[in-house]
Formats: sequence, C-alpha cells, structure tokens
Amino acid sequence: MTEVTIKNIRVGKSQPLLFILGPCVIESRDHTLFMAEQLQKLMAKLRQSFVFKASYDKANRTSVDSFRGPGLEEGLKILDEVRHEFNIPVLTDIHEVSHVIPAAEVVDVLQIPAFLCRQTDLLIAAGKSGKVVNVKKGQFLAPGDMTHIVRKIESTRNKNILLTDRGTSFGYGGLLSDVRAVPIMQQTGYPVVFDATHSAQIPGGRTTGGNRQFIPGMARAMVAAGVDGIFMEVHDNVDQAKSDRATQYPLNKLAVLIAELVRIKDTVKDFYDI
Repeated sequence: MTEVTIKNIRVGKSQPLLFILGPCVIESRDHTLFMAEQLQKLMAKLRQSFVFKASYDKANRTSVDSFRGPGLEEGLKILDEVRHEFNIPVLTDIHEVSHVIPAAEVVDVLQIPAFLCRQTDLLIAAGKSGKVVNVKKGQFLAPGDMTHIVRKIESTRNKNILLTDRGTSFGYGGLLSDVRAVPIMQQTGYPVVFDATHSAQIPGGRTTGGNRQFIPGMARAMVAAGVDGIFMEVHDNVDQAKSDRATQYPLNKLAVLIAELVRIKDTVKDFYDI
C-alpha cells in the first residue's frame, strides 16, 4: 500500500489510525477556533494525531433554505487561522474546479464530496494541485468502482490519495456500511478511511436525518475490518448544529470512542501485517 503523508502524519497499513475530526460546516470563526482548540487538547491527551475538518460551503444541502457556511473567501481565512494558530493539518471540501487553487493554498487535504466523486475535471484539478486528495465514495457506487476514480487522479502523477467509504444506498431510505468495502477499496493500493457519521444518515425529507446511536458500533466494526482511518464530524452542541445535527458526534463523548478505536486497532493490527 502507498503511504500518504499529511503534514507530519503518515497514513497506511502499518501506521496508527488516521483521525479526521471537526464540525460539519464553519458556523462562525469563533466556533471553528473553539472546536479546533478543544479537539487539539483532547487528541493530545490521548496522544493521537488528527486532521481538522470543516467545510466553507455545504453545496449539497437537501433544502435551498439550509445553512451552507460562510463561502470560499471567508471560510478559507478561518481555516488558515486554524492551521497556523494550532499547527494542525486541515481538510475541507471542494465543489468546483475554480475552488481548487485557492483552497490548495490554505489546506492540507482537498476532499471530493461523494456526490461529485465521478467529476473528472474536479478530480484532475485536485490531483494537479499536488495536495492530498480524499475522495468520498458515492453512495451509488460499489467499492470496486473507486478504481476508475483513482486512475483519474493518478493521471496527474499525484499519488497522495485517500478513499473514504460513507455507506451505500440500497433504495429504502437509509445507508448500509459493508465491511467488505475496506479490503476491496484497499486493493487500489491506497489507504481507506471510514466516515462513521455520514454513514449514519437517513437521506430524504426536508432535511437529512440519521441515527447517531449507530456511529460507535459502525466505527468499531470498520477498525476491526482493517480500515486505515476514521472520519467523524463532531460538535459541542449537536442539537444546535447548523448542519447534520442528527449525525454529528457529541464532543463530550468523543474521547471514550477514540480510546476504544485505538485499542481495537492495537488488537487487530498484527492480523493485517501478515
């Protein structure tokens, strides 16, 4: 497997779990800086590295009336402040080719949202940036289909690639997470991340719902299955979150879950080093 380096974090088969953590969307400068500071303190206490994530624009919201974030210019200023004030790597979503260059000047990881994972121009532009590119697997794709997406990015000679599973739609409202997706996607030669929070979503209706209670179990299962990283959206007050409030994980419960996942990784890692 190709090891991917995000600032000082190495991601791959023999490496510790990669954690990608942060609020769904930039709700304000103060809230984003608060979340970054709290996560940094928590992960330092647990002796775990992490990548901070937050979106400057949630362009795929269900309702036209839903909060989307501060937008590209203001959002990147806030993420740049997070990156430098706390000296932590940062990830954010990109939705348009025109966003790639300004975002790449600020963040360490460019993330391709699931609904855009087959957009060739966006993938190639992200690849040409030279940044680490994390591609969310579309809910409508089989794990093996990610091979074609990887080839598009590799055509730019960029091999800093992560693939993220976020559940698969089976047409009855919810999403199912298939542990087979981990080894299948790893056959591309790149690390695989599991998005534990979006996988708990129930799409549809005026706003997207979800089952937060299933997040810990799904995360544990995927770590046991050999996943290389865990992605979780985290909020200090989930009931007041401006996006995905049904599936963001409570900040005050995060430390226990992270510790559990690390223990599971330590238990099973030898099985995957054979």
